[in-house]
Amino acid sequence: MAASRYLDAHKVLELKAGMLMMKRIHIIGSVGSGKTTLAKILSNRLRIPHYELDNVVWRRTASGDVRRTVQERDERLGKIISTEQWILEGAHHTWIESSLKNADLIILLDIPYSKRVYRIIKRFILQKIGIEKANYKPTFQIFRKMFFWNAAYQNQNRQEILELLSTYDGKVVILKNNKDIEPYLTG
Repeated sequence: MAASRYLDAHKVLELKAGMLMMKRIHIIGSVGSGKTTLAKILSNRLRIPHYELDNVVWRRTASGDVRRTVQERDERLGKIISTEQWILEGAHHTWIESSLKNADLIILLDIPYSKRVYRIIKRFILQKIGIEKANYKPTFQIFRKMFFWNAAYQNQNRQEILELLSTYDGKVVILKNNKDIEPYLTG
């Protein structure tokens, strides 16, 4: 994507005004990029339900997470995007095209690698001491996988996502740091 698609001050004002009209928002980015935080804030501010794509993929049970079949996953996603209002967030990019097509706005959180590493470590510590809630059991195995997923995003998935999003030119915003995201978090 060209640099002209990065957020500037005029685009922030335009988007903040337009957010009230946007009812279907897809947020994508790596683990640790701030997707869930942004989705929750926008959900609260816009009074639109938000959904985590991990919960579309995984059925949460008392004995552990169970991966849904591709058909179950796609049906679940279809039910969400068939509604009038939604905010979807996740790192998944290979099966979410129906969501992107139906979105009024697509936000890519393209946060620097080192910042994501810091957030992964911080999140794990906060989850382990019970300050932050997790949809999954925060095990050391999951913690290690997050570093793997973060590296995979940096080395391969990021480019694939940028190419995928290039077909949705008019409705994609790329946020690269906290300064870009801050306008969405404040009134």
